[in-house]
Amino acid sequence: MSKHKEELEHRLKLRNIQLSDYNDIRELMTLIYEQKGMAYTRQELKNQIKAFPEGQICIEDNGKVVAVALSVVVEYSKFGDSHTYDEITGFGKFDTHDLENGDTLYGTDVFVHPEYRGLRLGRRLYDARKELCENLNLRSIIAGGRIPGYSKYADQMTPRKYIELVKNKEIYDPVLSFQLANEFHVRKVITKYLPEDKDSKAFATLLEWNNIYYEKDEKLIGNSKSIVRLGLVQWKMRRFKDVDDLMQQVEFFVDTVSGYKSDFCLLPEFFNAPLLADFNDMDASEAIRNLADYTEEVLSRMRDLALSYNVNIIAGSMPEYDGKKLRNVSYLCRRDGTTDKQYKLHITPDEQAYWGLQGGNGISVFDTDAGRIGILICYDVEFPELGRILAEQEMDILFVPFWTDTKNAYLRVSTCAKARAVENECYVAITGSVGNLPRVENMDIQHSQAAIYSPSDFSFPHDAVIAEASLNTETTIVADVDLDLLTKLRKMGSVRNLAQRRLDVYSIQWKRK
Repeated sequence: MSKHKEELEHRLKLRNIQLSDYNDIRELMTLIYEQKGMAYTRQELKNQIKAFPEGQICIEDNGKVVAVALSVVVEYSKFGDSHTYDEITGFGKFDTHDLENGDTLYGTDVFVHPEYRGLRLGRRLYDARKELCENLNLRSIIAGGRIPGYSKYADQMTPRKYIELVKNKEIYDPVLSFQLANEFHVRKVITKYLPEDKDSKAFATLLEWNNIYYEKDEKLIGNSKSIVRLGLVQWKMRRFKDVDDLMQQVEFFVDTVSGYKSDFCLLPEFFNAPLLADFNDMDASEAIRNLADYTEEVLSRMRDLALSYNVNIIAGSMPEYDGKKLRNVSYLCRRDGTTDKQYKLHITPDEQAYWGLQGGNGISVFDTDAGRIGILICYDVEFPELGRILAEQEMDILFVPFWTDTKNAYLRVSTCAKARAVENECYVAITGSVGNLPRVENMDIQHSQAAIYSPSDFSFPHDAVIAEASLNTETTIVADVDLDLLTKLRKMGSVRNLAQRRLDVYSIQWKRK
């Protein structure tokens, strides 16, 4: 290898700044800010390192500093949005740094040697700042950004118009375009931020990057879970002598998924249908109303199981009859002893014809100790509006208990469930029943393949399927889902279905309270 080629090889290293780097940094600042008198003195750099050594970052190449990012931690409310550079940096001394009470990483400077700008070193520095912000559990990164390209357009447009055109890529600004590409957004335009900055006409953008992992007042115990374990029961329809016999089988599966420390146990729609066998001599509509007489007892025992096995149970669904309306309801039995319920909204033609089922009129997202969840019973998942309404209420996991008799019916449910996961940036868990129920009208055959679906992006399985049960076999699925990945997806995904909806041209409205 020739000596000349050796000299051209880069040896880049990201690290914290030391005072011995001062000559390199002064040379770099003088080169970039030659007309602005903005290079720091040795004493100023010493003060900055002493105040917050972790926040002063550089990239060296073969031992020479070629890129720099400086920052402080501040309690932002003390300064507000109308601050100047000198105010928030303590005139460059960084004596405004307050790690104990601060909630914001304030970026004071980023500069890269002109000969290195093709290597995207600025992006590396910004990524290092973001990592620092996350590790310090700070709310956001805020910076005052120069708009050096504005001087060419100052006599044609306001700073606000200029920023709008840069956002739309009609104009390129060497600073603002880079900051927008690094996930910062403009909060406002500020004036007299750097009075000596003639290129920006003393205007600046107030930029912010929000830390999606920020946790305010984090507790030592009882914090919200990030990794949530789901237990799905693919239930076999079999004859049961009575409720005790039914609940013995339910308890077996609750015990099983609880033994794997699951946070949720999901049962199928109409898992208690085998009890219909007691009413074979009745009309189908009369039989299911008699089945509804068992619902209160089953619910009570489900609540006890949730408590004793320390697992949140989505109790499939059961018929509810109040003497006037027959409805299909799914109960959430939390492990703290509380319950909620979700009615099935859409009734299939078959359910209406045989049983006279009626749909509910409301939909909710439920808070649990393992995330915000929604429940859509079977046919409801085939209506995309419902999933979107739940997503707008910050749902993390959608549970779908279903009952399908044939493969094509199952594929409608499973295919739509996959779509709900993608379009609403959430996890979807589905499970149904298998086996046969001879001599039980309208519930005789079953088809199921329980599954857990995810959004489709780099952080998730390549086919967006986290787990899948064996087809038409009584079994369970136990698998983990990561709620932090949803947070990341919604802010930084390849596509952002929720954030990028055109709410200026369409919306979904819930008509009934």
